[in-house]
This record gives sequence, C-alpha cells and structure tokens, in this order.
Amino acid sequence: QVQLVESGGGLVQAGGSLRLSCAASGRTFSTYVMGWFRQAPGKEREFVARITWSADSTYYTDSVKGRFTISRDNAKNTVYLQMNSLKSDDTAVYYCAVDTVGRAIAGPWVVKNYDYWGQGTQVTVSS
Repeated sequence: QVQLVESGGGLVQAGGSLRLSCAASGRTFSTYVMGWFRQAPGKEREFVARITWSADSTYYTDSVKGRFTISRDNAKNTVYLQMNSLKSDDTAVYYCAVDTVGRAIAGPWVVKNYDYWGQGTQVTVSS
C-alpha cells in the first residue's frame, strides 16, 4: 500500500507560479514511476506529466510543455510539479499518482496504468 499526500495548491493570478509537492509512503519509492494528472469541473481526468524512477525520462502533455516541470527527490520520497506562466485553463484539482509496475513508462497518459492516487490539491488561476 502506498499513500500519497499532495500540497502546494492555491489561488494564483494568470502568469504566476506554483509548486506542487507529493509525498509518498513506501520504502521502494525510488522504483516507482510517478505522474501528475488534473481534473477540471465537468471534465475527465487529464494527464499532465510523468517521471521515471531515476528521473532520466520525463513526459508532458502538449499544453504544459515549456511551462511545467516535473522532478523528484528520492531521498525525500517526494515528487514535484513546478508550474510557471499559469493560465486560467490550468485551473483544476491536481492529483499525483504512482505506477509500481512500470506501465506508465510507455503509456503515461493512461489512468489505469497507475496503482495509487493522492487526494488532490486545488489549483485556481484567476484571469
């Protein structure tokens, strides 16, 4: 069982920045593939970014490329999402997720490739 706790969400003006954090339990965090998703009201959960266990590979959805950066600190069992140049379209609840098997390496956008999910943190971007 893996528990995930997100933090760092909030209200920010368009053009601003936020850094989300996701702390994970589990002694094998360094072997997990980690992902960030988001879900806006009335919409399906959407893939945002993915990072492999050694951080040698990252993958982003097109709408956040160049603005968001996913990173991880295996010593702290934490994955981050640095979000810059935020837009109103980025408003959503953001979730981190864990893939303990490695399916998300080739299919990072597939929700069912992730085994555990956090409770989410709200990000609201005002225009």
